[in-house]
Amino acid sequence: MENRTSQKFFLYARKSTDVEDKQVLSIEAQLTELRAFAKKEGITIVKKFIERQSAKIPGRPIFNEMLKRIEKGEAQGILAWHPDRLARNSVDGGRIIFLLDTGKLQALKFPTFWFESTPQGKFMLNIAFGQSKYYVDSLSENTKRGLRQKVRRGEYPGPAPIGYINDVRTKTIVVDKKKAKIIKAAFELYSKGNSTLEDISNFLAHHGILSRNGKRIHKDRIKFILSNPFYYGHFRYGGEIHEGKHEPIIAKKLFDKVQEILKQRGKPQKKEKIPKAFTGLLRCGECGMMITAEIQKGHIYYRCTKKNKAVRCTQPYIREEELDRQLSKMIQKVSLPQDWAEELLKMAEKDEKEAAQSCAAFVQEAREKIREINIKVQRLLDAYLDQDIDREEYRQRKAKLMSEKKTLEEKIITLEQKQNDWLEPFKSWINSALQAEKIARDNDLFAKKVIAKEIFGSNLILAAREARGRAQNQWAALCAAHQIVGKKPLSHILVRTAGLEPATPTL
Repeated sequence: MENRTSQKFFLYARKSTDVEDKQVLSIEAQLTELRAFAKKEGITIVKKFIERQSAKIPGRPIFNEMLKRIEKGEAQGILAWHPDRLARNSVDGGRIIFLLDTGKLQALKFPTFWFESTPQGKFMLNIAFGQSKYYVDSLSENTKRGLRQKVRRGEYPGPAPIGYINDVRTKTIVVDKKKAKIIKAAFELYSKGNSTLEDISNFLAHHGILSRNGKRIHKDRIKFILSNPFYYGHFRYGGEIHEGKHEPIIAKKLFDKVQEILKQRGKPQKKEKIPKAFTGLLRCGECGMMITAEIQKGHIYYRCTKKNKAVRCTQPYIREEELDRQLSKMIQKVSLPQDWAEELLKMAEKDEKEAAQSCAAFVQEAREKIREINIKVQRLLDAYLDQDIDREEYRQRKAKLMSEKKTLEEKIITLEQKQNDWLEPFKSWINSALQAEKIARDNDLFAKKVIAKEIFGSNLILAAREARGRAQNQWAALCAAHQIVGKKPLSHILVRTAGLEPATPTL
């Protein structure tokens, strides 16, 4: 290469992933143009500096290294594609001009911009740096304005949380059907009150939901997930809660229940070496006060709080081991045998299919009636326009037809939305009833407390060292079924003659 100058140049190429760099040449394209320009101008390049970082703020390590080496005299000039490759902020732009003023930097060469180290040249360079900064600042403000407008429309301006995905085609956030079910199950599991954040992390990991680096999600991140309003239809942005347009994964009621548990767990509590699992579960059979617990000689004893001053309660203590044995026996009496569960699920599936057929027939019949009503309305209008009927008769008959049409439309919507509302709660109860036997045999006292609360509600009492309770709702029916087993056919024990599924509305 024939050198037309004795000055040594550093070649600097930069491109970032920022929005303002979308239209800028790639690193490879910049290098190609700069090499061709250097050959044409006879510029001696002593080193290449390539950087992939934004120039909006100071602190680029490779750019800083290049300027330090210029200060040491290793080169006297910089070759770049455009001034905005060197600086998009006032600090870095000022450093370039200061090096020109002190003579440590003697020349700048750009294929797309003319520059000479004269007062006029430095003035024009300063304007170029200022334009670059103005462009970045304006773009940032426009981006923020666009995000605010997106929030007003109910669209979350960020990456979708776990359980959702960003649809690049519609630029919306949609439900990830597979992960959404797992996230919902995690909320339901934590809402029962006997799971820790670590338990939820393990639950998610077991179902294939991990952090970006493939590890279990940290408990702090689990807490963030469980307190994210996005899952019930709102979202947080700019420190405020906004109503979103995305589809919720969970109900607000479930979210509130989880928040209450998080709040209780967040309160500082005095740690005890031995937990008292059954406190808050039973009432005294004599005075009606709650049963509390205390530790004596390394054992846990349950007793009445004796807070009713009007009654002199004489109830004795009971050891936790004995109370555990009694509650386990009570839970086993209302557990669901495996064969019963299988039969119930078969009947539920059968009822579901019959309900779907019944629903389809009803919807078809209702839509046919709506079509007939539309025809009648059109005929009515024709009769009015032909002056066969007067205006008052037309209005009255039309109002009646439109009322019938609206009633049918609402029935269709209600039936399509709620025809199987009973099925999921029923299957969930089947699962709980199946687990009752296992929970009763295991040593997890807190799990026994949860299932006992679900079965007996507030009906559990303790009197004369004996726990008693009356099962509630479907548990009461299951308890009765156990008592008559062998006396009646299995189908009569499991379900009434009409079937499991609720009655379907008819025309």
